[in-house]
Amino acid sequence: MELHRLPVNPRAARVNDAVERLASFAVRTLDRFRGRAAGYDDEHYEFVGGARDELRKKHYDKSLRLLWKAEARAPWSSFKDCTHEERALVDMAERGMSEAERAERRRIASAEFRRLIDESYTPAQKRALVKVLSAIGHGEAYAWLVSATLLTEVKSTGGKAALTMQVLEEAKHFVVMRELAQAFGVPIPRQSAWEYLLLEGTLRAKGLDKFFGMNVLVETIALSIFGMVAEYPGLEVLQMFHLDESRHTALPVNYFLEFPMSDREKSSALGRMRRLVMALPAIPLVLYLEPELAELGIDAFDFAGSILRKSARLSVRAGFLTEEQASKQNAFFNGVFNAYCRLTRPNHTFKNFMEADTSRGEAVKQTEREIFAQV
Repeated sequence: MELHRLPVNPRAARVNDAVERLASFAVRTLDRFRGRAAGYDDEHYEFVGGARDELRKKHYDKSLRLLWKAEARAPWSSFKDCTHEERALVDMAERGMSEAERAERRRIASAEFRRLIDESYTPAQKRALVKVLSAIGHGEAYAWLVSATLLTEVKSTGGKAALTMQVLEEAKHFVVMRELAQAFGVPIPRQSAWEYLLLEGTLRAKGLDKFFGMNVLVETIALSIFGMVAEYPGLEVLQMFHLDESRHTALPVNYFLEFPMSDREKSSALGRMRRLVMALPAIPLVLYLEPELAELGIDAFDFAGSILRKSARLSVRAGFLTEEQASKQNAFFNGVFNAYCRLTRPNHTFKNFMEADTSRGEAVKQTEREIFAQV
């Protein structure tokens, strides 16, 4: 195609150029004194904070490589997110299966999935699983919102790219988890008071305190739940949730490597108090789930100790706590747990609940070792 240049009106060009220079001066002046809500650096074609490609590669690029499709992993769900090529690969894989393998895959689809649930769990176990899963399912809704609000808080193109993938993954988690819980055919409970306080407190937190409330605390609870039940019949898709949450919990650590908190922020007693207030509802939340966890063969205090150990370790690595503060915090809560157990459990002997690990399955444990450096 040949381009034909039109004649330019010299007078109009001079007028437009003068108007642009005046407007540019006004905009730059406003930019200098008022700043931008977008945090965008048009001069360098980046967001404020620079490219930070390493942060992008650790999270955005990796998440894209590991992006799983619900249609393939959870064929019982209403998701239809496979491309034509991916659907062809699934069909090809099915043609390579034995008749027994194809029958098993069909059994897991849609209405047959409900039958699998009914065959695998007693009514009490179904109620227990739904209560535990709904606790984190409500959390996925808030994680979706919190990660979206954090997009305007983090610096750099890499940081915003990382949060973009978390928004995408939390949306999928919420919808798939909702359908999974509904498949059990028992009422899904509303949020408890403790969930409400924990999640609303995180959403309302200021600035990067949201990183602590969501990625360090709530996501560690989610990771621990998924690691605990992902090998149960019909819940295998939660292994993919677990992989996603592993990256989400690692994000504050990697972000603060690029943009460390100041010494003042790290040593702020007020900041530590704010974060402690955000975290406190997590303890009664675990106690609230104690009967359901017991129904599933899990000691609530082992579960709580595992969460506190992991979240404390992440807090140290991100800069929210020092090693000494984390050690004192773990010792304090371990003492509280043992005191409670002495009052409520006959013949209880002292136990270090902070050493407990409720994750099950070597694949899940290996993921946690790789992501958290043996948290």
